[in-house]
Amino acid sequence: MTRGTRKPDEERVRWVLDPLTGVGPLRFGMNPNQVTAALGGAHVSPSHCTGGRLSWQRYPGAGVTALYAPGPCLVAVAVDALSGPLVRLGEVELVARVPSEACADVLDLAQRMGVPVRPNWSGDPEVAAWGLSMGASLDWGRSPEGWAERRDAMITDVLLVGPEPAEDPYATEPVIRWHDVRDAGTNSGAWPVTPDEDRPRWDWTPLEQVGPLRFGMSTRQVSTALGGEAPAARRGWHRWSGHGAGQWYLAEERFDVAGVTAHYWYPEGVPTLAAVTVDGRTGPQVDWDGIRLIGRTVSEVDAEVVRYIEERGLGWLVYGDGLPGPEELNMYVRATRAGDTVVSGARFFAPDWEDRG
Repeated sequence: MTRGTRKPDEERVRWVLDPLTGVGPLRFGMNPNQVTAALGGAHVSPSHCTGGRLSWQRYPGAGVTALYAPGPCLVAVAVDALSGPLVRLGEVELVARVPSEACADVLDLAQRMGVPVRPNWSGDPEVAAWGLSMGASLDWGRSPEGWAERRDAMITDVLLVGPEPAEDPYATEPVIRWHDVRDAGTNSGAWPVTPDEDRPRWDWTPLEQVGPLRFGMSTRQVSTALGGEAPAARRGWHRWSGHGAGQWYLAEERFDVAGVTAHYWYPEGVPTLAAVTVDGRTGPQVDWDGIRLIGRTVSEVDAEVVRYIEERGLGWLVYGDGLPGPEELNMYVRATRAGDTVVSGARFFAPDWEDRG
């Protein structure tokens, strides 16, 4: 789905956080009908259920996601950075801000109020006493021609929870179903970016391979090609049947030393390499006909890629959350967070592989 652009502050509603009780017109413990009514009858996107029970509902026009415990009753509210309400706690504005500035304000308020703060999985502040977990999303605006375009910045979003999940929101149902970060790797709040001169150089043959990784490799061959490195994390999915969870299928392996993630599919019943994501902060440099794709300012790389495509009369496609790439080459530029800013990464994939962002 194509990413929307940032809604101007003057067009957003303003909400106040009542810690562990509610935010704006929403109170923890409400049922879905009450939530919809409190949001003025806002449109609800398709509901997500777990084990036959409602887990969460997104309200695109309101810029919020409501998360439900069995009942169903509201236990958490996720506020979108681009389109959600502007939420305030005391004098601190929480949403659509520069992350480091919002972080400093949250830390200052917590110190004055005498409540402990810890970093969450993404390295942003989390305050159990307030049911508050800060986060950040890529900022999007419009080009002079009116197209949606990425900006080279992150802006804050926020997860607000009731008493039950407050001690560890991202490890608690239903948050863990909505956004499972167990294999994402934790961040201490530091965002080092490897200098370009310290990155290995990888070649790219479209539709065939990137660096030493050739599409169709087995998991063992991928590890061997990366110098024997073992994956730091593996993510997959279960095929469900009438008897519950069935066979587990490997979806991806993350290699932190190499700075890449290997994505797998099952064309012949066993996992084979279908795509490679190169991390913008730590991955190898990949050159495309003179364009350095990795570790750079995203807007500059986007402009160079689009110019290259247009000058040669090539087509281009939109992948993932509205990210442009050259048609038939199966590559697009990604944005990797580096604190308040972003740097460019890239994904390369095999023919017929369905990219899911």
